[in-house]
Amino acid sequence: MLPVPRRPSTLSFAEFRPQELVAELIIRSRAPLRVSFSGGGTDVPPYTEQYGGVVLSSTIKKYAYCSLRARVEDGLQVNSMGWTTGIGSDTIHSHLNGDTDLARAAVQRMGVTDRLEINTCSDCPPGSGLGSSSALVVAILGGLSEWSAKTMERKRVAEMAHLIERSDVGIPGGMQDQYSAAMGGFNLIRFEKKGVTVEPLTISGAVRNELEYRLLLCSTGTTRPSGGILGRQIKSYRERNPTVLEALHEIKKLTFDLNNELVHGRVEEFGELLGHEWNLKKKLDPAISNEEVDKLYQTALTNGAIGGKLLGAGGGGYLLLFAEDGSHKRLSSAMIKAGSKVENVRFEDVGLETWTVGYRDREQHDRAGQRPQISEARAATYAL
Repeated sequence: MLPVPRRPSTLSFAEFRPQELVAELIIRSRAPLRVSFSGGGTDVPPYTEQYGGVVLSSTIKKYAYCSLRARVEDGLQVNSMGWTTGIGSDTIHSHLNGDTDLARAAVQRMGVTDRLEINTCSDCPPGSGLGSSSALVVAILGGLSEWSAKTMERKRVAEMAHLIERSDVGIPGGMQDQYSAAMGGFNLIRFEKKGVTVEPLTISGAVRNELEYRLLLCSTGTTRPSGGILGRQIKSYRERNPTVLEALHEIKKLTFDLNNELVHGRVEEFGELLGHEWNLKKKLDPAISNEEVDKLYQTALTNGAIGGKLLGAGGGGYLLLFAEDGSHKRLSSAMIKAGSKVENVRFEDVGLETWTVGYRDREQHDRAGQRPQISEARAATYAL
């Protein structure tokens, strides 16, 4: 097991007095968002406990970010996506509610009691279908781990992020996003009663390049919280709804098929199976698709897409489309004309990273001649 790299100083940040800092030391972290090719829904308990789920996904070059710094005032302050919330030191550990839930829950889980300012942002908003909320929790935990000099394995970061979202804050959902964000890269992730297993996939450079050339991310123009859809899916499963149960079984089987095509470099077959997965996914809940999404997807199919799916729980966010060879430009133009924002897919191999900006003490500040120091980013390459 490789430990989280520690800071050169043996002092914890709690031992510094913010008012005496010549220039602040800022800890930054980031965790990548992901595209889920297949298996979403099978990672949601209680299906995982009875049958075992599996997800095929890859992280992409879109990120959730967190910055931590000491503050003079007591309590915790959270700044995120244009809003600012101050939390008194006497209420940090009170009942969770409101916009500060995820950050407060992470602070509680890590046992941090310092006067702290947390700044967060993401390249995509919650509800985009790219796992941004989970990536944000992973980034916050990475920053807090560095802040408090606590050694954490990547898998432990993912487990804790899952507990924060599902147990502490009570957001219904699956388990894939936290592991994708913490680990990074292409992975086949298995979810069973005994635990989670992450199998990193070796994808050749040529196959990776071809996937980036053929895949498109197309925004539907709307976002939707996943909790409602997933809550109904869980209810249907518990009621033994045969349509939902059969669809989950078929999605699980198809995920292994997609994985086989991917690792053997059969990209055309891979693209076609994305469309089959989407047809199965729509059987899990009527709200997974809607008239606007169906219209956009049909536009894609008639303009060069050989397969695709809506990412995330459904109802909005991004469509992932696979273009027929030579149709990339035509497909892109058609989707833009239909009102969609079109983006290329660029894969990311690295999961959670942390780095520091600023000075650790007055001596370092004086040596630097007033210039802040930026450390090398450290990938969280600990044991799986």
